[in-house]
Amino acid sequence: MSIHSPLVRQHSADDCANDQGGGIAAGQSDAERAEISRGLLGSPAQVPPKYLYDTLGSKLFESLCLLPEYYPTRTEAAIFRAHRHDIARAAGPGAVLVDLGAGNCAKAESLFGVLAPRHYVAVDISADFLRDALDRLQSCHPDIRMTALGQDFSQGLHLPQEVPADNRLFFYPGSSLGNFGPDDAHRFLSGLRQSGGRQASLLLGVDLVKEPEVLNAAYDDALGLTAAFNLNLLRNLNRLLQADFDVRDWTHVAFFNEQKSRIEMHLQARRAVLVRWPGSSRRFAEGERIHTESSYKYTRASLAALLEGAGWQPTDFWTDPAGWFAVVHARTQTAVSLQKDVA
Repeated sequence: MSIHSPLVRQHSADDCANDQGGGIAAGQSDAERAEISRGLLGSPAQVPPKYLYDTLGSKLFESLCLLPEYYPTRTEAAIFRAHRHDIARAAGPGAVLVDLGAGNCAKAESLFGVLAPRHYVAVDISADFLRDALDRLQSCHPDIRMTALGQDFSQGLHLPQEVPADNRLFFYPGSSLGNFGPDDAHRFLSGLRQSGGRQASLLLGVDLVKEPEVLNAAYDDALGLTAAFNLNLLRNLNRLLQADFDVRDWTHVAFFNEQKSRIEMHLQARRAVLVRWPGSSRRFAEGERIHTESSYKYTRASLAALLEGAGWQPTDFWTDPAGWFAVVHARTQTAVSLQKDVA
C-alpha cells in the first residue's frame, strides 16, 4: 500500500495523517469523475488507489500501519536508524532534498541531521497540508531553505526555477514505487532522472519478495482493518460519483500473485448486484471483482534492472536482518561515469 495518485501511498502512520480524501473532493473535476466511471466500466473493473484516501480511509490506513502483520513502516524506519550515517555518506552533504509524497515531512525531517540539505522541497498532492507542515519545519530548521509544491507527481514532476538544478536528491520512501506497474515505474523513474539533471541521486524505499504468507497477512490482517480500508473505497465512490454501492454487497480480497510478483487488492461481489451512477451503471456478477490496488515486490536483481533501465546506477543497498525491505541509493549513470573519469 502507498499514497497519492495511481500508485502512491507512503507507508507511514505519520504520513497517513494527510487527508487525501479531502484534497480529492475539494478539487473534484469532470475528468476525475470520468476516470472513476471509465475504470468501473472496464474489463476487469478497477479504480485508481488514490481514491482509497478520503478522511476515514486515511484514518484506517493510519491504524493498520500499527498492526503486527504490517511490517513495512517499522522495518523501513529501522533501516534508516541503523544506516543513517552510511546513507549520509552515500548522498553527500548539501543536497537539494526533493521529498516525493512528503505528507507531514516526518521521514525527511528524521534525516535532516545527517543529510544536512541546503534546500528541502516537499511535494505532495495537498498543497495546504504541506504549507502547514513546512511552517512548523522552518521554525525548527531555520538554516534550510524550504519549498512546498502541491503536485500529483506521478503524472510528471515540475520543479520551479527557485529549486537549484544541481545536486538534487530525490527521496521516495515507503515502498510507494511498488504501486506502479512495470511500465509506469520505468516511466516515473526516467522522468525523475530527466528532472534531476546529470548529477542527481535517488534514495528509495522498496518492499522485497518474501514468503507469501507474510505478504498475504500484511494485506489481509486478522482484525480486518485492511478489509475496512478497502471497503471504505465504495463509500467514497458513492460520494464522488453519486453512485449507490452497498458495502454489504462486497468483500475484501487480497493475495500475492507470484507470477506478477505483486500483492493485489480487490473488492469482490458477494451476490449479483446492479450499481448505478449518473449517466451510467454496471451489473456485477456474483464473484466479480473490482481491482483497487497492486503493490509490486522486488528482488535486488529486479530492482537493479529497473533502475538501470531508467538511467540510474544503484550504488548502495541496505536491508533489515530478515531481508524483508530495502533502502537503495542510486545516481544517474552520467554522474557515475563522471566520477569514474575523475578517479
